[in-house]
Amino acid sequence: MLELTGQDLNAEVVWQVAHSKDAVRLAQTARARISESRIYIEGRLHEGEVIYGVNTGFGAFSNVRISDKDILQLQRNLIRSHSSGVGEPFNQEQTRAIMMLRANALARGHSGVRPEVIDKILEFLNADVIPVIPQQGSVGASGDLAPLSHLALALMGEGEVWSDGKPVATAGVLKLKKIQPLELQAKEGLSLINGCQVMTAVGLLTAYQARQLLWMMDLSGAMSLEALRGSRSAFDPLIFATRPHPGEAKTGRNLLKLLGAESPISTSHANCQKVQDAYSLRCMPAVHGAAKDSVRYGMNVLEVESNSSTDNPLVFAKEGKILSCGNFHGEPVAFVLDFMGIAISALASISECRIEKLINPAMSELPAFLAPNGGLNSGHMIVQVAAASLVSENKILAHPASVDSIPTSADKEDHVSMGTIAARKFLQITNNAENIVAMEFLSATQALDMLKPLTPSGTVAKALACIRKVVPFAETDRVFALDVAAIRELIRRGDLLNVIRASVGELEW
Repeated sequence: MLELTGQDLNAEVVWQVAHSKDAVRLAQTARARISESRIYIEGRLHEGEVIYGVNTGFGAFSNVRISDKDILQLQRNLIRSHSSGVGEPFNQEQTRAIMMLRANALARGHSGVRPEVIDKILEFLNADVIPVIPQQGSVGASGDLAPLSHLALALMGEGEVWSDGKPVATAGVLKLKKIQPLELQAKEGLSLINGCQVMTAVGLLTAYQARQLLWMMDLSGAMSLEALRGSRSAFDPLIFATRPHPGEAKTGRNLLKLLGAESPISTSHANCQKVQDAYSLRCMPAVHGAAKDSVRYGMNVLEVESNSSTDNPLVFAKEGKILSCGNFHGEPVAFVLDFMGIAISALASISECRIEKLINPAMSELPAFLAPNGGLNSGHMIVQVAAASLVSENKILAHPASVDSIPTSADKEDHVSMGTIAARKFLQITNNAENIVAMEFLSATQALDMLKPLTPSGTVAKALACIRKVVPFAETDRVFALDVAAIRELIRRGDLLNVIRASVGELEW
């Protein structure tokens, strides 16, 4: 049983809850903080104080005083009116992460809600009642207002949830599972939707995926280096001491681990006349390492955000203050989502460069396009074209969303982050990069088999054997899209990562 404290979520835990049915409950320490905050705000209301979002309208309506008899209706109206999202919904894993992060933010005790609100989110999560949340409609201003409203709408017993992979009316599912909908009290509707939990959840899951992709890229790069008879000398630890970026040295050590001892392939070109390899081989520590540093930094920022209070106003019961603020603004998250998208886009580009070297007879001793009986067979000609297409698409997607802003809410919310757009772009870039590295594995394994009887050594040889269990050597042309999909499945299931761990232990990142 995982306990939410509001203080110690990380990427590993969020990924685990998103992809499993592990139960989650509110920690007692958090429950005490939440109750203290709620008692304080109710006391201030009882004294007749005007508090934004509690007994006033929202945004440009903040100067409109709401009568006591309409306070509960105010919260219901807020959720219904703000449920204006459109487009394809987030998948259930992403939504589970969103629910987890929203509950954790409220668990910090600065939102003035009852503990029952967090309990209800976790009741839905534990019962696998997952709201249908459209992906489009957030500008990341007062957080993710539209998508989080669809989450709150389901808690109220309205809107839609997933059932057997299809959206269905929430009310019927709650009746079937004997779950009571949440009756929103003062401020609770606002507290459910103020924050960046949608962009953070999607970003955190994607960063976790990107971290695994970084390790896969080290492996595919090592495999391509062997296939192209490249040199290990560019990974000498002496080099990295002269330019001490953490990721560069880590990548160099990873590559040497994966390549293992000198192999029959590497010793076969000991006396060749080639002085230096192409940048896509020799500069792997610099490029892969920079991507590692970028994603590691981004993940750290997202973990900070996962354990932050992002409501407005914030309640500080011990200090006797209720403070209006801008903690809901998505810019800290938006910046790093764009940054990580740029890094993974560049990483995918260097992978495609290596595919091009593998198929180009001017750059190696391999047959043109890795095609046995070239001419009759086209080989990996269009594998490289497909990779180039994805690289070009990533260049467009890598344009930062966070540099854009558009005034909303009658110019009250005049600067916005576009962070949820950045999160969605980061995911698409990462998915494209995953396909590109699968293509590099496909071409590198084809090339390695063409060098027989020369063979690679170390983890490269073991990864080759793993891939060959699902994708045989291509003696003739076939539908290579199926091969790419099979290798991508090896990546996503963690099979290749398990080969690495069994061979050399954990790689650095």
